[in-house]
Amino acid sequence: MERKEKVILTNMCMVFDGTKLLVQEKIGKDFKGITCPGGHVDENEPIVDSVIREVKEETGLTVKDPKLCGIKDWFEEDGSRYMVFVFKATDFSGTLQSSEEGKVFWVEVSELKNYSTMWHFEKMLQLVMDENYSELFLDSNDNWKPVLK
Repeated sequence: MERKEKVILTNMCMVFDGTKLLVQEKIGKDFKGITCPGGHVDENEPIVDSVIREVKEETGLTVKDPKLCGIKDWFEEDGSRYMVFVFKATDFSGTLQSSEEGKVFWVEVSELKNYSTMWHFEKMLQLVMDENYSELFLDSNDNWKPVLK
């Protein structure tokens, strides 16, 4: 039995400046609400390098030492596994600038409830803020199953 599966690798980085979180209003036909910068891992690219690259491309900021907080994953209709490596960064440099990916801006974490966020954003925020979990897995019934570390 072969133990290979088709996997789509992506990343997302929650960049914090004190009590503020960097968010992005992504531009796209399937997107509604805010999320955090991130994107696909390129072929032969290390995961950490991919998140540093994506944050730079989408925000103008260079994050230093992003910390992997966990993984969000599910199976697509075609059977492939979609994986999001969720990072946190508090050390960065550069000048904030929006890109063709969407407008970026800082929001107080306590004010996030006043914004429309993208699909299961609150679960990923919990993954970053709460160190009790390392994976969020969406089962076939569209239920998130937090997995303990």
